[in-house]
Amino acid sequence: MTTATFRTGDGLRLAYYVDDFTEPWRSAPTVLLLHAAMGSARRYYAWVPVLCRHYRVVRLDLRGHGRSEVPPPDHPLTLERLVADVAELLDHLGCGPTHIVGNSAGGYLAQQLAMNQPERVRSLALFGSTPGLKNSQAPSWIPQIEAKGLRGFLAETIRDRLPANADPGLVEWFLDEAGRNDPGYIARFVLLMASYDWGGEVERITCPTLVVMPGAETVGSIANYEPFRRLADVEMRTYDGLPHNICDAVPGRCAADVLEFLQRRFGRG
Repeated sequence: MTTATFRTGDGLRLAYYVDDFTEPWRSAPTVLLLHAAMGSARRYYAWVPVLCRHYRVVRLDLRGHGRSEVPPPDHPLTLERLVADVAELLDHLGCGPTHIVGNSAGGYLAQQLAMNQPERVRSLALFGSTPGLKNSQAPSWIPQIEAKGLRGFLAETIRDRLPANADPGLVEWFLDEAGRNDPGYIARFVLLMASYDWGGEVERITCPTLVVMPGAETVGSIANYEPFRRLADVEMRTYDGLPHNICDAVPGRCAADVLEFLQRRFGRG
């Protein structure tokens, strides 16, 4: 794994990671993994071995998450700037059209990039990622986070995120990882995402798209995924019985579905 940083157009230092175990004499396609709010690139730990033999796998710590810098409280936080972070990373790496996987909020950024800069996105795979977070209970999280702390809030609501039979070690690791984030920044980030609903615009996504829905969705409703059915080239799958954090609960299944989708649609990496 290569660990590095780059500086964004507004001066923030963001961390990213590259895993590439493809044949060194070939130019492998790139798959970019974008994590959820309150997460980090580390949450894709189980995905990397499945994908990196076939693709150059790049993971970004979104601004304010993981090892990336946290913007100061007076620094403007906009959806456009978050999407620009992704585009600037692709430029920094010299990537052409890229396969992008987005989990929850990471998928919001991927969708926006596909709608507004379609030449950058070769395909999309969206996991637990609706067209914005407006039609959800997310704003109600903020006073709970303020009262109980980020880890405390997530511990109390863990069944909204992971199934009852989740490995206790995974639960503790998940809580510890999420708890590393700055609560003030997370509140700003969640409220920003919860102000958007672009369900009426999703037809602007024209690349091949895989949408994977948690059958027991607990952040909003599974009905919020319905606008994606209007896409010109979309495959939709449901993971029955699972709450929101499917990428953490069944990472091997998720990565295998991405690999199958990409190889079937674009040939073997």
